[in-house]
Amino acid sequence: MNAMWRLQVAFCTVSVLSLSSAGESKARSCSEVRQAYKAKGFSLLNVPLQEISGEHLRVCPQGYTCCTSEMEEKLNQQSKLEFESMVEESSRQMRTTFISRHKKFDEFFLELLDNSEKSLNSMFTRTYGKLYMQNSEVFQDLFTELKRYYTGGNVNLEEMLNDFWSRLLERMFQLLNSQYHFTDDYLECIGKIADVLKPFGDVPRRLKVQVTKAFIAARTFVQGLMVGREVANRVAKVNVAPACVRALTKMLYCPYCRGMAGLKPCHNYCHNVMRGCLANQADLDSEWNLFIDAMLLVANRLEGPDNIEAVIDPVDIKISEAIITMQENSMQVSAKVFQECGQPKPSGLSRSTRGIDILSSRFRPYTPEQRPTSAAGTSLERMVNEIKERLEESKRFWSKLPDDICSEELTQPDEEQCWNSHTKGRYFPEVVKEGLTNQINNPEVDVDITRPDTLIRQQIMALRVMTNKLKNAYNGNDIYFQDSSDEGSSSGSGSGCTDSCTTELIFVGTEAPVIGTDRSDERAAAAAAGKSLSRGPSTLLVMSALTLLLWATQTQLR
Repeated sequence: MNAMWRLQVAFCTVSVLSLSSAGESKARSCSEVRQAYKAKGFSLLNVPLQEISGEHLRVCPQGYTCCTSEMEEKLNQQSKLEFESMVEESSRQMRTTFISRHKKFDEFFLELLDNSEKSLNSMFTRTYGKLYMQNSEVFQDLFTELKRYYTGGNVNLEEMLNDFWSRLLERMFQLLNSQYHFTDDYLECIGKIADVLKPFGDVPRRLKVQVTKAFIAARTFVQGLMVGREVANRVAKVNVAPACVRALTKMLYCPYCRGMAGLKPCHNYCHNVMRGCLANQADLDSEWNLFIDAMLLVANRLEGPDNIEAVIDPVDIKISEAIITMQENSMQVSAKVFQECGQPKPSGLSRSTRGIDILSSRFRPYTPEQRPTSAAGTSLERMVNEIKERLEESKRFWSKLPDDICSEELTQPDEEQCWNSHTKGRYFPEVVKEGLTNQINNPEVDVDITRPDTLIRQQIMALRVMTNKLKNAYNGNDIYFQDSSDEGSSSGSGSGCTDSCTTELIFVGTEAPVIGTDRSDERAAAAAAGKSLSRGPSTLLVMSALTLLLWATQTQLR
């Protein structure tokens, strides 16, 4: 009975093939193909007028064809170029978002800082006149160091702020006690007891807390926008494997060779091809989503009570309050210093009757109409909200990329009127899941799942490093890094970057030590997983071969 059934199946198969050959024995015109081929910019020289025998084809089905070997090779190259263009175009908007938002935030922050410095300079010049001008470098250095920190310099915020208040204390103490001469050793003694003296009241402590939180968040956030931009730009330049090029050619241009130049691929067919070609990009998705979540956390911090605008705007007011506090308590401060550091020698000059004028009124840095919105074109709150919306939209971008490419513009939604890799008709294979390991079952693209893309793995690590920095910044913790100018020394705070500095500092050489996080276990696990993965396919192949051999033996016995 089984033998009879197999004979009937074989007879039917031969009959269908015979009918198919008979239907194709009459060569069809290649005019439609010639027209489409010419529209691609190719020469029609040696392009057949009618279908020819297709034994020479290496990618497309070898029935009657309108393609020569040269045509198939050119279409092969065209497939690669078009795929690269499709990926770049699909990611353009997302990449542009990171570029434009990075630029807008950066300009806004630096303008905010510049305006604060100008306001302080103007306010103190009006109030203190020549005395301020003679000591203005103390305040200029403060803003210079704040800018250097924000733009990626190796600056320890806490130490820098402490140094500012120490220098200000030295200058003010000498001005308030100009009848005495103070040696360097004496001034050093004053600095050592500054914490006990608290000459500026609680202003230094409050300002340090606020400035540290705001600047850590701002610098890490703008650095995150830059890292997102760099990762997206690098991943968008896909490394197209030969197996992917073959699959793309078969999907996009084998309809040409079959005389159906206008036939679009089936939707599910396109998904299998794109998921195979973009398997490594999909593996970036989970780390990308964690990175975006961390960016959103820091964005929320930027909008909080210690946001950069609320901190930077009134810096001059806070410093002037500190100066007033010291002026009001100058007698007590001087007495404590003399008690701890000894009686200084007279300078021979009389004490200034004017000293430093106490501010009789409070100033604002600038009116609300003068807020620095020209660069950003909006308020801080609105700008951050816009960035948050764009960040949300970019989540799951890499795993959704095949869906974006396989739109109706590229594919045919009618399942009966589409190219199914062989002819016009329904595509039956199931769509595989995204990611490298799932491509072992991809019927369209032969993906080596044992060899992850090195560039993609580097970007995954870059995102992981940046995510750790963002989480630290959200908690108000700065992280140490190795500055490119330090020749191996490591000190200071986290790394930011301007257009002139190399992003490789962030991507490869500066994974920050995060408290409680040990990367050695993770690397060991990854290595073990890689070895396990490399063994897996071999075992599967052996099992498959044994199964086929057993089936063939049983068939012969029957």
